[in-house]
Order: sequence, then C-alpha cells, then structure tokens
Amino acid sequence: MRKQYKFISKNENTTKDFAKKFAKLLNKNDVVVLTGELGSGKTKFVEGFLSNFGLENEISSPTFTIVNEYKNVNTTIYHFDVYRLEDSSEFHEIGGEEYFEKGICLIEWGELIEDALPKNYIHITFEKDDKDENIRILNIDLPDSFNINLLNKLEV
Repeated sequence: MRKQYKFISKNENTTKDFAKKFAKLLNKNDVVVLTGELGSGKTKFVEGFLSNFGLENEISSPTFTIVNEYKNVNTTIYHFDVYRLEDSSEFHEIGGEEYFEKGICLIEWGELIEDALPKNYIHITFEKDDKDENIRILNIDLPDSFNINLLNKLEV
C-alpha cells in the first residue's frame, strides 16, 4: 500500500523551499521520479533540492547527457532526464540502475522507465493550476515505508 500527500505551491520560491526541506528527509538509495509537463516546476524543485546540499548553483539540464552528478562532502545526487530514451532497455544499457545504490536519484520523466525503477521509489507529479499561473500542485506518491508524518511537519 502506498501513501499519498499533496502540496500546493504558491510560486517557484515556495516550490524550491519545499524541495529543500523535502531533501532533508531522504537518504542514499532514495529514488524520486518527477513527472509533469514542461514548465510545471520540475527544474525549480531540483534547484531547491540541491540547495539543501549547497549545490543550487551547480544545476544544469541533463536532457542531452541523460544524467548529471552533483556532489558535496557527504552526498551524491544523480539528476536524470530520461525523456530522450526510447524505453527502459536504454536505461539498462547505460547502467542506470547502478546509480540507485550510489546516491539519491532524481529522475525527470521517470514514468517512461517505470519497469526499471526500484519498487520503493517516490513519485512526484507536478500540475499547473488552471486559474493561477504561479500555483503548482505536487501530488506525492510514497512507499508504505515512508513516514508521512515527516511531510506533515514541513513548514513552507
């Protein structure tokens, strides 16, 4: 059984703040899939996530390289963009699943390789609000093992 959590972001700064605090809850081997149309807030989320580790100025899109690696003294984060992959077999060919054990993985468009993902991955779907162009709705699907009370305590 998986758990559901919804966060409503008022603007990109709120998205970055939430992501920074969310990053504190994760550990090595955690995999987070980011799904949403272009401009829905995935990159701002990654920027905020990286800021928890002092790496916010390092962000660059992995669209053409498939994966970017960000490191600080204690943590390695792998930021994937698998949009250009045909299917999960290409992900396996580049050794993608080997990264799952090396650090925290953020995977944009990860639903395209769902059968290659570990069963306990976190899935965040970003939606734009129809009435306010600044609002983003983050629907977070979590493994049963995740302590959802930690998310309820996040203040943004």
